[in-house]
Amino acid sequence: MSRLCGQAQMSLGLRSGFPLPGRGCPPSQEETPRTMAQLPQTHLEKSKSHSFHYVICLLLLALVLTSLGCTFLALRSQNLEDILARASLAAKEMSHLEVVNVSRLVYPQPNLLLFSKEDVLVQTPWLAPIVWEETFNIEILNEHFWLQNVTVGLVSFAVKKYVVFLKPFLETAEAHFMVGHRVKYYIFTDQPDRVPPIRLRAGRQMAILEVPTPAGRREVSGPRMEILSHFSSLHFFKEVDYLVCAHVDVTFQEHVGMEILSALFGTIHPVFFGRHRDTFAYERWPQSQAHVPLGEGDFYYTEALFGGSVLEVHKLATACHEAMARDKARHVEAVWREESYLNKYLLYHKPTKVLSPEYMWDKRLMDLPAIFQNVRFQDKWVLQRITKQPRTRDGSVQGSGEKSSGQGTVTTSKVKGISTLNVTKLSPV
Repeated sequence: MSRLCGQAQMSLGLRSGFPLPGRGCPPSQEETPRTMAQLPQTHLEKSKSHSFHYVICLLLLALVLTSLGCTFLALRSQNLEDILARASLAAKEMSHLEVVNVSRLVYPQPNLLLFSKEDVLVQTPWLAPIVWEETFNIEILNEHFWLQNVTVGLVSFAVKKYVVFLKPFLETAEAHFMVGHRVKYYIFTDQPDRVPPIRLRAGRQMAILEVPTPAGRREVSGPRMEILSHFSSLHFFKEVDYLVCAHVDVTFQEHVGMEILSALFGTIHPVFFGRHRDTFAYERWPQSQAHVPLGEGDFYYTEALFGGSVLEVHKLATACHEAMARDKARHVEAVWREESYLNKYLLYHKPTKVLSPEYMWDKRLMDLPAIFQNVRFQDKWVLQRITKQPRTRDGSVQGSGEKSSGQGTVTTSKVKGISTLNVTKLSPV
């Protein structure tokens, strides 16, 4: 009996962790309730201690997970903002918040079963649109580019006797070019004092840059691509979203707006409209960097109107300038100089939009395609967007001798070579 009692006491002592009472006799009646009462109290204290540590661990774990989650979301949000900023040309630094009210547009529903044009091609084989009248809705395009806060740069060169074309060029551009949008004119000239003061619309600026006078008659167009390439990397990237390069001896006859803008666009030359590509005025001499062999070609593009995003124009101008420099080093000259290199580039770097001959039509062209012969309004070609001004024998523009009475302060800076190009502004009056 006493052995059984002792074993039971030892077993209880091992499980409870308390010192064992004396062997051989059961505890007294006074000790038994006190010992049994201490067991639940000790277990409760240990349970509370374990619970406290568990809660502390959970709180620390939650704090760590929350910190990691916030860091991940912040990085993801920053990456998303970077992607959106790169995708949008309208990513600008703003000094204040601006509320944009989007007006409700009401226009006819597009009809998939109706051709916008049935007599001309409206899309290239590489899926670039060919812009004709009635193939776009200018109100939708205006709303789209207004929301992007786009600035368009219009670049032109007026050297030697071509400076006489500046007045009609600028006046008609103010009347018809990108009306309602922000425009910055870049006029490169060797005669800044002969640039006429033009009254500019609100939101428009003019930069007049003095360049050296070209050496020879054939050198008038030579430095253009070099200057475009150099100036794009210095200023165009910071100041505008798109560039439109136009000859100074053209005038804007009707609306020329946001429908022309794309990453890279060219304009079909009206003289070669509808002709076989083997009759195009490509450079056919294999030794030239502008060489295009027979059997190749899409359209023949005019150098009088092309453009695109600043990045794509920079690539085009750089490639053309480098090709011209290589030819010049070997005493090779392309048949149509700058235009030949432009066509070579656009053949192997397809434009994302092509402008129809409507955008560069000359009234003096006698052999009119059939589609133009039946479109008249008050004896004027309504589809004519830009046309070259008729010249007199001395090279001046007919009716361009009158001087403008517009006001504005013009300051100029010289461009020695292309190493220092400084922008001078003519603020809106």
